[in-house]
Amino acid sequence: MDINALIARRVRELRDSHGLSLEALAERSGVSRSAISLIERAQSSPTATVLDKLATALGVVLASLFEASATPAEAPSPLARAAEQAVWTDPGSGYVRRSLSPALPSPIQLVEVHFPAGQRVAYETGARDAEIHQQIWLIEGAMEISAGDAHWRLEAGDCVAMRLDCPTVFHNPTRKPARYLVALSTLPFSSVRRNA
Repeated sequence: MDINALIARRVRELRDSHGLSLEALAERSGVSRSAISLIERAQSSPTATVLDKLATALGVVLASLFEASATPAEAPSPLARAAEQAVWTDPGSGYVRRSLSPALPSPIQLVEVHFPAGQRVAYETGARDAEIHQQIWLIEGAMEISAGDAHWRLEAGDCVAMRLDCPTVFHNPTRKPARYLVALSTLPFSSVRRNA
């Protein structure tokens, strides 16, 4: 399936499941109604920043916008073949993300990222309906990552853990591309409060 068609279907499904009109999602996300409409018709290739705003407004992680929906007649697969994994390229920075996780529901999602030399992506992550944690393990290259006031420089083999509850910036300050693995874990706030 075309990646923009997949994103279009997921945004529309998530918006419908929340009972939101285009206007309501536009107000919640800060993305214009016309831009959302183009995304939902697969007539636009949105940037990572725009997709993050939509994901935040819909109360999901960015990776959720790249998940294929299982048809009601079939059970979600516990296997994700490489040829079937959703691959998306950010038109703004050129970074490439591959959703590695299978369709079978899990509290963990894995994403592989190829990040071009000299590029930067900033996410204005806001409040969500769930507590989201991520760990980033750098496979090759170097990356500078900021989450709120915290800042780290990662070299190959380094791993950093953070919550997605503040603005986050990814920057490759070098002349070589970087590659890293992202592991995301989501807990509903009600579960977090109950177990605290």
